Amino acid sequence: MAGGVGVSPLRESLADYLTLRRAMGFRLDRAEKLLGQFIDHLEQHGADVITIEHAVAWATQPGGAPWWHALRLSAVRGFARYMHTLDPRTQVPPPDLIPGRQRRATPYLYSDDEIRAVIAAARGLPHPMLAATYPALIGLLAVSGIRIGEAIALDTNDFDQHQDVLTVRFGKFSKSRLLPLHASTGDRLRDYLRVRDRLHPTPVTDTLFVSAAGTRMDQSRVSKIFNRLTRQAGLVPRSASCRPRIHDLRHGFAVATILDAYRRGEDVPAVLARLATYLGHTDPKHTYWYLDAAPELLAIAADLLETHSGER
Repeated sequence: MAGGVGVSPLRESLADYLTLRRAMGFRLDRAEKLLGQFIDHLEQHGADVITIEHAVAWATQPGGAPWWHALRLSAVRGFARYMHTLDPRTQVPPPDLIPGRQRRATPYLYSDDEIRAVIAAARGLPHPMLAATYPALIGLLAVSGIRIGEAIALDTNDFDQHQDVLTVRFGKFSKSRLLPLHASTGDRLRDYLRVRDRLHPTPVTDTLFVSAAGTRMDQSRVSKIFNRLTRQAGLVPRSASCRPRIHDLRHGFAVATILDAYRRGEDVPAVLARLATYLGHTDPKHTYWYLDAAPELLAIAADLLETHSGER
């Protein structure tokens, strides 16, 4: 209670719904914000139950592309399914009621030369700390497949300098995992730490990768600087939906891992299972999607099939 005004039953149910879903490993930060706004809409219209009419009216409010309207309605759908078990009057919006879901961007698969060119451009950043941080960060993303959000969340103690192992503590769904690194990657990180500690002998934070001010890096700013570096390195979009993005370094790592496994004649399904764990995927299907955009994999698979058919 605040000022004599009680919390509505819908808001109480929303709190229970979010607690339940988060106990299952979902963060739901955006869903919490959107559903709070949806309940505002219901209360403004004197409604105490979710209906398809109200859900669509709120989801399609002016502003935003069709994919954004579909995403808003999707957030309502999950909550409505939960509410229907408590109140049979609740109407659950059917899937695809609003067309126009956002399409995934086509991954930009970097060549080794392109990665080297971007890192070289990063070494030319005007601030000495950034000229050290960005090459180390981009290099780690390229050879480990770690998410950018996971990388900038790393603290110095998360890098075991004796074993060359990273501990990712803030992965997706709040899951932690260990990432063994190649010895050469460990050497690059140790070189970076020596430069970092020389430039910032009195650390402001425990973060592994630091900004020019010695603080933890901001993901949106990192992405903007990365985009600028790709342009300086001469990289251009391959299509309207295939542009160089920092997240595509993760795609490239996944594809390169499977390509190497094919070429060495390894048990590819077993490698995929290990790769899914290494990448922090909760379901192997997400790892498979990373590989769909690689024509090289299709070519190798076709060659293997032709060879196998000839042997038979």
